[in-house]
Amino acid sequence: MLDRRLIQNFDWVLLLLLLFEAGISILNLYSATYPIRDLGGFEIFTKQIYWFLIGFTVFFLMTTFNYYVLERLAYPAYFFTVALLILVLIVGKVMSGSQRWLSLGPISFQPSELAKIAIVLVLAKFFSERGDNKEYRLRDLWQPFMLTAIPCFLILKEPDLGTALFLGMISISVVLIAKVYWKSLVIFVGSFFLATPLIWFGLKKYQQRRVLSFLSPDMDPLGAGYHVNQSKIAIGSGQFWGKGFLKGTQTRLHFLPEQHTDFVFSVLAEEWGLVGSTVLLLIYLFIILWGLNIAKSSKDRFGSIVAVGIVTIVFWQVVINVGMVTGLLPVVGIPLLLFSYGGSSLISTMAAMGILMNISMRRFMFQ
Repeated sequence: MLDRRLIQNFDWVLLLLLLFEAGISILNLYSATYPIRDLGGFEIFTKQIYWFLIGFTVFFLMTTFNYYVLERLAYPAYFFTVALLILVLIVGKVMSGSQRWLSLGPISFQPSELAKIAIVLVLAKFFSERGDNKEYRLRDLWQPFMLTAIPCFLILKEPDLGTALFLGMISISVVLIAKVYWKSLVIFVGSFFLATPLIWFGLKKYQQRRVLSFLSPDMDPLGAGYHVNQSKIAIGSGQFWGKGFLKGTQTRLHFLPEQHTDFVFSVLAEEWGLVGSTVLLLIYLFIILWGLNIAKSSKDRFGSIVAVGIVTIVFWQVVINVGMVTGLLPVVGIPLLLFSYGGSSLISTMAAMGILMNISMRRFMFQ
């Protein structure tokens, strides 16, 4: 029987934020695919609506059980995700030179999207078992390091540098929340900078070109720098109020690349200007702040760390994508959360939001 308190504590604020985000996303995707509606654009648009319906179904399903179950399932979920990442490298579907997808009949999905949730759960399990009064030194963090390194290595082999770096940033954020001895943090940061030359020579040629085009956008304006240059033109041309719905010239004339996936924010900025862009970013900010409030009110350490981990997924994905399309960060192929077209990203994000809702609804209960 459903506990009456769960209904009374249903988080309507989080749901309304997600519904508002979904509405803007669908409207913007219609505009992004409108110029190619006869060449598959309408199919992309309708598919995204189906993905949102499935995503909200997953969202509500994730609230039907006590999230303490996830603490027991953290390691099995992690190893299952690692197994899927290995399977991708063996029988995965190759698209655009990358082997990132597994096919289940007509549906393809990216296990790397599941890795974001799995790494949050397994790190929350690790740190919740060790109490909240300990300051961790580097030698205490070899297990979290290995738990992060394994999926990152497998994702790098696909290759998908952006998602691998993104997983690393999520893990570092969770570790910092768990309290790290400041000297250990200084050593870690110093080691990273010393290893920069090794990291550079470990990058593939096209990845190096992306970094160089970020540092000097005019170096290759028709090659590696083309995407960012066209994106910046679109965003800048929107000015304050924007050009209006379906009136973005960069979008309509196909100058803007990947306009329904990685660069979908540029479509919004061109048509709705600074005002529309600010509204979208404020919604993300409210989701982040609300998630932190859920983490603060959680009655157990596992729930609190999981909530913070999900917030870091939202934060870093928005920062990286918006930074990428505005030329503030190198292009690494990270989609905009709940906004870019794609079923795997959308459903995994809605699952994470469902877990966040689960923690919020049960904040009055003790384990």
